[in-house]
Amino acid sequence: MGWPYVGETLQLYSEDPNVFFPSRQKRYGEIFKTHLLGCTCVMLASPEAARFVLVSQAHLFKPTYPPSKEKVIGPSAIFFHDGNYHAAVRRLVQSSISPENMRRLVPHIGAVAAAMLRSWDGQVLSTFHAMKKLSFDIGILVIFGQHLSEQRKNELTKNYFIIDKGYNSFATAIPGTPYNNAMKARKRLGEIFREIMEERRGRTSHDDLLSDFMEWRDNDGGGKLTGDQISDNIFGVLYAAQDTTASVITWMVKYLHDDPQLLHRVKEEQMAIYETNGCGRQPLTWAQTRSMPLTDSVISETLRMASIIAYTYREAVADVEYKGYLIPKGWKVMPLFRNIHHNPEYFPDPNKFDPSRFKASPMPHTFLPFGSGVHSCPGKELAKVEMLVFIHHLLTRYQFEVVGCDGEVEYSPFPIPKHGLRVRIRRSEEGSLYPIRSSRDLPSAANEFSATSAWPRASRRAVRSHACVKRARGKARTRELFFAHTPRMRTSRRTRS
Repeated sequence: MGWPYVGETLQLYSEDPNVFFPSRQKRYGEIFKTHLLGCTCVMLASPEAARFVLVSQAHLFKPTYPPSKEKVIGPSAIFFHDGNYHAAVRRLVQSSISPENMRRLVPHIGAVAAAMLRSWDGQVLSTFHAMKKLSFDIGILVIFGQHLSEQRKNELTKNYFIIDKGYNSFATAIPGTPYNNAMKARKRLGEIFREIMEERRGRTSHDDLLSDFMEWRDNDGGGKLTGDQISDNIFGVLYAAQDTTASVITWMVKYLHDDPQLLHRVKEEQMAIYETNGCGRQPLTWAQTRSMPLTDSVISETLRMASIIAYTYREAVADVEYKGYLIPKGWKVMPLFRNIHHNPEYFPDPNKFDPSRFKASPMPHTFLPFGSGVHSCPGKELAKVEMLVFIHHLLTRYQFEVVGCDGEVEYSPFPIPKHGLRVRIRRSEEGSLYPIRSSRDLPSAANEFSATSAWPRASRRAVRSHACVKRARGKARTRELFFAHTPRMRTSRRTRS
């Protein structure tokens, strides 16, 4: 249980989750208790237990977070409610990212991703922090549409990231502490939300989530959402859309970099769509994001391997008995998604990154990256589309090199590669299928090319076949690209630089 009040909170946020959770499961079994953020918690590490809490007996458990986190997000946010209010807000969020709206949104999401990548060209940056900015901007797009001034965006960004720094700190009213600063910034953010709402009243409706919140009426036509309810849910959507998605994209970039053959195959899949769109002259469409089977499998395997959402919080609303154990009313209950995702009974060789395992659907309740039941993430389709769109723009137009990564992981609180995975991004030669490899990996990369003849031959065929190269460079330039990307020339080029 750890120290009084603090419990095992420090270990939870600082230890490798692949050690913290499995070590306790190994010692105590699939059901055990601990103390986190001042709360007594029961941890459950099986698919059956997850289904019991989240689906079949969900009425016995209410969604909850530690009180310090509820205060930051706001008590009216969808995460903390059940019943008609929860159902109404959930429908509004899901309608804002319905297939019809996603068809409209995808080109705008692509424009945001493309603009950010252009601004990063030639730089070394932290993938995680760059992806947080991308996810935040896409969240702003979904909530407010394209109707915010730059001044408003800057105000939202400044205050949101103050909150972000204090969200996972210990709750204290001491001035100057991260949590106290976060609560002040949250108050300012609420004021900004209300000002934006006031500016919109009486004006033409917009196709965005804020307008949906403001215009909603209950079945009787009288009830509507209050300003505080809208404000809390706007912040809740922004928060839910940011760190988790950014973490998954960061891990996906790392896993692709670490497996050149997989990266090559994913890039071929994306280049085929890129050529269909006139080499980027036409925007990526929502329908095309539904036709990326390999990239989609890479996302699913990243969600499983990284298990960014390692668990979820529920609270027992009555004394509950499960498999002979009594869970007292008021105790927190935490289904452990990470333990399930890394159980070899459901995913053989669980520490191997293998997207092919998703050619077949996983067993029920064994793959829960977005939770399960009525409280599963309502924005999961938006998150996946964001990942697909970003990877499309990254791999079709840029090359990336991981800088100084030694395999270490940090926790903030989500597990991410150390320093957020520093990468160097640069615009690629049009049609090139080769990634930049880390300079320390060049000798092994050269050996890999010479030892595996099928891949270079396939790559050369792909380079020859690219209509983009032929149109943009002509036959002479195509021949130049062919020789520039042979392993020998590529290695010597990097050595000279």
